[in-house]
Amino acid sequence: MSLRIHRSPILHFLSNPTKSDTVASTYQYIEDGGLVVEDGYVVGCLPFTEAQHTYPQAEILQHSNALLMPGFVDTHIHYPQTEMIAAYGEQLLEWLNTYTFPTEQRFTDPEHAQRIAKIFLDELLRAGTTSALVFATVHPTSVDALFTEAAERNLRLIAGKVMMDRHCPDALQDTAQQSYEESKALIARWHNHGRLQYAVTPRFAPTSTRAQLDKAGQLLQEHPSVYLHTHLSENKAEVAWVQSLFPESTGYLDVYDQSNLLGRRSIFAHAIHLEDSEWTRLAETQSGIAFCPTSNLFLGSGLFDLQRANQEDVRVGLGTDIGAGTSFSILETINEAYKVQQLRGDSLSPFHSLYLATLGGAETLDLSEKIGNFETGKEADFIILDRAATPLLDFRLQQCTSLFEELFVFSMLGDDRCIRETWVMGERAHQR
Repeated sequence: MSLRIHRSPILHFLSNPTKSDTVASTYQYIEDGGLVVEDGYVVGCLPFTEAQHTYPQAEILQHSNALLMPGFVDTHIHYPQTEMIAAYGEQLLEWLNTYTFPTEQRFTDPEHAQRIAKIFLDELLRAGTTSALVFATVHPTSVDALFTEAAERNLRLIAGKVMMDRHCPDALQDTAQQSYEESKALIARWHNHGRLQYAVTPRFAPTSTRAQLDKAGQLLQEHPSVYLHTHLSENKAEVAWVQSLFPESTGYLDVYDQSNLLGRRSIFAHAIHLEDSEWTRLAETQSGIAFCPTSNLFLGSGLFDLQRANQEDVRVGLGTDIGAGTSFSILETINEAYKVQQLRGDSLSPFHSLYLATLGGAETLDLSEKIGNFETGKEADFIILDRAATPLLDFRLQQCTSLFEELFVFSMLGDDRCIRETWVMGERAHQR
């Protein structure tokens, strides 16, 4: 039995700040807080003096000059692309052919897959990310390697084998039936194994035939608790290509809808170039979106309409989208998200962005009963943000006069250097 009180200023969110007239009611900030953790779960989040009085037998861990928050949630990332991050100079379709497909062909080798999986997961923890929805490759070995390494770290991870039966190199192609059978076997092996869950993962509509998309839908029907993870309307040329490949569809989202791929655990990355009817349909089906600002800017794909998503009540989480994304850091991703909204003429407050990074991501992944904040009984995944991570951050925070300003400075000047410690299920998994 381990009972600990983590003493620090604490911030966590209770609901979406954009959905309330009083933003202060949507989060809890305790200047001298005590996060009480027992055997990997949150027992309480309260003022330190109260925590110490209630749990006098607990070990006290002091986190000075810090901010304690829930671990970050990354709702879209490709682990095989870790080794090709910062590849120069293409837009989406050319980038896939020039960099992505050649890199992913190497994952037929289990030793290579395991080596990259270790590097990938260590980078997540270094960036303060404790939960993620992850693309593997078409090879089952890539899924086995990732889940094996994630299980050793006790991470809450969702991942799946990519399904592609056309418009990719022969070495990366499967068939509709093969993708069904291999995915089904991986679901049996890994779904709900500890903190691991499975995502049926057609790469995107152009690389799957209707037959394969239908097989993906069959997997969702047979295994209602698994996820669907794919891409949607990232690039205008891609959208036009989809329409030419599926002329019977009314749009990109309808291609997936016809194969019964929309739903509460369906996550669509990007969703930049949506029609009005597609926003409506995403809301009707409670499907989620991963907002990936660093990759959207890097590939010149476009500017995501976060305000429209809020108006339509479509759940949104943040995605780093490594390797088109340029950082594992959710803090850096927030920085880019703010700029994307500025370019749209919209605003993004630090309360909203840090909600998206934690509870919002958990809600998007249908995991808010387990992670995302410090309600009693939640899994104790949290991070210690260092207020003096860099001399400039230290100096700038000393000038702040409100919590709003402090959080905005963290989200503009912060990166992986701010993550002093990452804790997973109540145990320290990374220390800078």
